[in-house]
Amino acid sequence: MKTNSNLGTTFDQKDTTRVFKGTRDVNGKEKPSYRLYKIYSLDRDTTYVDTTLTIQKEYKYNYLRKDNFGLIAFANEGQTYNTLDFSWTKATAFPQMGFKAKHFNYLESNDISYYNVPTPLSDLYFKTVMEQGQSLDAFLTVNTKPNLNFSIAYKGLRSIGKYINNISSSGNFRFTSSYFTKDKRYILNAHFTGQDISNQENGGIQDVDLFELSEDPYTERDRLEVYFRDAESLLKGNRFFVDHSFKLNKNSSNNLIVFHQFNHEYKFFEFTQPTISERLGVANSNSINNKTRYNHLYNKLGVSFSTKSYGDLKFFAENNTYNYFYNSVVYNNVGDIAVPNAINDRITSLGGNYTYNIGKLRANLLVSNAITDQSISNIELSAKYAINEDYNFEFKYQKINSLPSLNYTLYQSSYIDYNWYNNFKNEKRNEFQVVANTRLLNLEFKYTTLDDYLYFYNFTEDITMLTVKPFQYDKTINYLAIKASKEFRVGKFALDNTILYQNVTQDNNVLNVPELVTRNTLYFSEHVFKKAMFLQTGITFNYFTKYFANDYNPLLGEFYVQNQQQIGDFPMLDFFVNAKVKQIRLFLKAEHFNSSWTGYDFYAAPNYPYRDFIVRFGVVWNFFK
Repeated sequence: MKTNSNLGTTFDQKDTTRVFKGTRDVNGKEKPSYRLYKIYSLDRDTTYVDTTLTIQKEYKYNYLRKDNFGLIAFANEGQTYNTLDFSWTKATAFPQMGFKAKHFNYLESNDISYYNVPTPLSDLYFKTVMEQGQSLDAFLTVNTKPNLNFSIAYKGLRSIGKYINNISSSGNFRFTSSYFTKDKRYILNAHFTGQDISNQENGGIQDVDLFELSEDPYTERDRLEVYFRDAESLLKGNRFFVDHSFKLNKNSSNNLIVFHQFNHEYKFFEFTQPTISERLGVANSNSINNKTRYNHLYNKLGVSFSTKSYGDLKFFAENNTYNYFYNSVVYNNVGDIAVPNAINDRITSLGGNYTYNIGKLRANLLVSNAITDQSISNIELSAKYAINEDYNFEFKYQKINSLPSLNYTLYQSSYIDYNWYNNFKNEKRNEFQVVANTRLLNLEFKYTTLDDYLYFYNFTEDITMLTVKPFQYDKTINYLAIKASKEFRVGKFALDNTILYQNVTQDNNVLNVPELVTRNTLYFSEHVFKKAMFLQTGITFNYFTKYFANDYNPLLGEFYVQNQQQIGDFPMLDFFVNAKVKQIRLFLKAEHFNSSWTGYDFYAAPNYPYRDFIVRFGVVWNFFK
């Protein structure tokens, strides 16, 4: 079963637990089939509303609302995540704003779904958090006409946390609209998002020995001293997005389609700290208020030749304009400008895309290249062959030449050591991926070569003194990953397994990942109370081997490479009891219940502890009118 959305799932025909099968309600009126509650991605992939309770729903019941295997969360809900699986790091040809550690919960344009429903549909997510607060995600969609849909959603979080200066607060507002003419010649998808992610930043605990002993009074985590008592960060952004197309021929299997995509986004990242910290060096002011602004305007215009026998061929032009800026410049000792206040540019690319379906084979080729001065390019090739529902195979290849994230090139701060203006080379990535999904085993193989890789590094090599700057690695990095997953069933019991093996070949420790990451869940499923309730309960084991994990710098909103302190090699056990009653899914979990008897050496990053034992509960509730 493949899940593509928070609400939707592409179903296996053997699934017998779906809602809405065309049955009748208490008044004898036929209920709409679940296949009429459609969810579309930006690429027009279609899924359907799914109210089943599966182990995958357990994995997705979290702040991100997606399976976060390969990530490890910080102590408080709504903080950042450290990356255990390098596959979470995606490459794009156009330059990004940066501040990547703050973007895990920031919804990009391809994260937004669109809908078409026969009756109003809502989705309500609630989950308790650390200490005071709550996490809530409320969604409503309705078709006012068969060809016109609107949806509105808001995900909000506030969590006090257990450590000093640790409050998290965020909001993700989404509004979407979909429209098509009755003959489906014109199709429109549009959305608006308004997002803010705010965190108090404490810089981690100062004395890890007190944490690892965890004797009274330090079992109360707010007794542990932290590096920053009054620092805060804020990422905020608004986006307007439109994707629409028009078929020139009204009735023809061979058609010419004109399409256009528009994206306008404004974001800023702000770090404030009323009290100067010696850990970050000397400052030229009595307090810190760094604000980085980013404007982005994107247009894509093209034509598509759609044929019944020879596939679809697209040609397009992309225009990407951005302005990344501060309100001042930085001068050197002789009065010259050392660090400018802005980077702005316009990038125009031309490209083509060819898709061909023949029998059980689907192939796709994408090529794009800049025609302006910037030497960026992207080549993607994929092929998928489905023998049947139980056996399908996929191959992907990508060669991308991308501009550096903008905060590698330019950054300004009142901390003197955190000012730079660089001229780095483009990053190059070649990636091969093979996926085999079979009844016996799901296997994924990935091999990546990285050239001119960019990273942040603390060149003091002292965790108590952070002078973190961007660097570029002038040698090739080879990354290999093999991921296997399989579920074994015996009666009402099941054992779900996911294991990731990673290997990096490099002359210096620049790309650090754990060699082994595993998640294993033993669980029991059963209908109870005369089948009025479906129950799942079990234990999940998470583990990763010890390695030099990247550390977090809140001033930059980035993780940086360090090779002084290892973390890992500790088990994380969660006990859960989940239940489904009609369209209501109830979740109860004792998270990391082994924390007190397997040792207090668990960290999400050096000096940043992972979560103590906590019991949390919540609900996901779908309403159908």
